[in-house]
Amino acid sequence: MFTLKGSRLPAADVKNIIFFVRPRLELMDIIAENVLSEDKRGPARDFHILFVPRRSLLCEQRLKDLGVLGSFIHREEYSLDLIPFDGDLLSMESEGAFKECYLESDQTSLYHAAKGLMTLQALYGTIPQIFGKGECARQVANMMIRMKREFTGSQNSIFPLTYEGLIDEIYGIQNSYVKLPPEKFVPKKQGDGGKDLPTEAKKLQLNSAEELYAEIRDKNFNAVGSVLSKKAKVISAAFEERHNAKTVGEIKQFVSQLPHMQAARGSLANHTSIAELIKDVTTSEDFFDKLTVEQEFMSGIDTDKVNSYIEDCIAQKHPLIKVLRLVCLQSVCNSGLKQKVLDYYKREILQTYGYEHILTLYNLEKAGLLKPQTGGRNNYPTIRKTLRLWMDDVNEQNPTDISYVYSGYAPLSVRLAQLLSRPGWRSIEEVLRILPGPHFEERQPLPTGLQKKRQPGENRVTLIFFLGGVTFAEIAALRFLSQLEDGGTEYVIATTKLMNGASWIESLMEKPF
Repeated sequence: MFTLKGSRLPAADVKNIIFFVRPRLELMDIIAENVLSEDKRGPARDFHILFVPRRSLLCEQRLKDLGVLGSFIHREEYSLDLIPFDGDLLSMESEGAFKECYLESDQTSLYHAAKGLMTLQALYGTIPQIFGKGECARQVANMMIRMKREFTGSQNSIFPLTYEGLIDEIYGIQNSYVKLPPEKFVPKKQGDGGKDLPTEAKKLQLNSAEELYAEIRDKNFNAVGSVLSKKAKVISAAFEERHNAKTVGEIKQFVSQLPHMQAARGSLANHTSIAELIKDVTTSEDFFDKLTVEQEFMSGIDTDKVNSYIEDCIAQKHPLIKVLRLVCLQSVCNSGLKQKVLDYYKREILQTYGYEHILTLYNLEKAGLLKPQTGGRNNYPTIRKTLRLWMDDVNEQNPTDISYVYSGYAPLSVRLAQLLSRPGWRSIEEVLRILPGPHFEERQPLPTGLQKKRQPGENRVTLIFFLGGVTFAEIAALRFLSQLEDGGTEYVIATTKLMNGASWIESLMEKPF
């Protein structure tokens, strides 16, 4: 298996070559280049193309225009809807889903979300109760119910401060892998000389199959250090046991444990290095200033006027995504910005970063993230108080509330899920009406043979599907709720895309030509 790249294909003694691609026009140009650069003097090869998750007539037309469509024996689609990333996490990894829905009125990703939910139900049974919030959620539910009618009988016969959230925020996690600066991962003896240091990024896989990562991934970053310290002492003590092994049986037992102990030591070394890299960022003055402004906005402080920190960021030409995230956060926390404040920000951004970004500002307005405040009052304080979105006393080491994931802010989406579980959405009807989009409930009848009562102590399983995307902080908050002794609910998470604030805003930006 090779990554798709331009020019000639890698040398391989094979008869069949399969291109496995998203239906994007720029990828068709690369494929055509691969096919056309094949050595005609060599043995003939058969080409096949699989579009994921759907076949595209536009892409096939591009291949035809480039003169290679006839080279493909098979042109098919592979319906890859939901990809399992972990034991409780599924994602469609559809990068453009939010933009398609909110800017382009394209419901294709919603259709695939509905298809993915149908597949899950075909495998694990009907979901008896469906609750949803938002216009897109309503459409997915409608599509799913319509699909179920058509195929009756075919089934049942802010800123993340968790460890994983910060890794994604600073370095970006792509398909469970992260690439990190290599110098932190050099053995001490090799690094002392200062030469022969590796230049290629260190690539690590991050999921719950790794014991230590499963333990620390959802913790607030401030609680990670003490866990690593305790783990280091445990591992050190385990290796010291070799001195106490006297008999053949004791030595044999120690040797049998050695692979696990060495893997644990390697894992500890990796995560200690990652924690050091993150700490270098989180202890910087700029990180603290940015976090302070974000937390002030979330608390409703000075959201109605031009923010001096944002002004400084623009004046110093900090990354545009950072500026846009802060301005959008201020807009959301103020139910829109006063027209003169909005105009000022727009003017400063365009004059500093270039007028080509006017399309990006238009996209952010169209998506409702950046907007002028209309006649109505600011509803955010009501939402914040009723749903307890901001908590002043947060125990980051031993959390008691989901607000620990952002060191004070409880993710709105997860708070809604928590209240749905207990006491139910009827208790917050007024706030649900204020929040954008409809809220609804649907019931799907279960076949008689599959109806069963939960046993005492048995948790209810709830699947939460985030349309548009979900952050690792929200995932951590839901896992925290799953682990509560008196919670009564186990959460499984699905989404169109695993993302963070930067990648979300980036998906809405127009690339300058």
